[in-house]
Amino acid sequence: MSVIEIRDLRVSAIVGVLPEERVRYQPLAFDIDIERDFTDAARTDDLALTTNYAEVIKKVEEVSHDGRFLLLETLAHRVGEVVLAFDGFITSTTVAVRKLKPPVDEDVTSVGVRVTLRR
Repeated sequence: MSVIEIRDLRVSAIVGVLPEERVRYQPLAFDIDIERDFTDAARTDDLALTTNYAEVIKKVEEVSHDGRFLLLETLAHRVGEVVLAFDGFITSTTVAVRKLKPPVDEDVTSVGVRVTLRR
């Protein structure tokens, strides 16, 4: 199986349970793996025979920006559903999302979750 990778996609979203997280957008980073066969696209050099990652990125940004999720888990799962629904050739997707400035006192670079969804 082949994998299309999207790495360190930066978006802003309202996500979290703390009062300050409910009223301000915060920076997030996504890593997304899209499993699908792209042998025909590789052989023919034809974008129409693979998943257009630019369009997937737009969908991820829309879901993230427009939703107001309490949990990162919910956001990651929703993005996974959107990616799977993007085209019927995608067999699975793994979505990792990280808060880049988590609201904790400790010195931590990020906190996040990862989910894999399959057809």
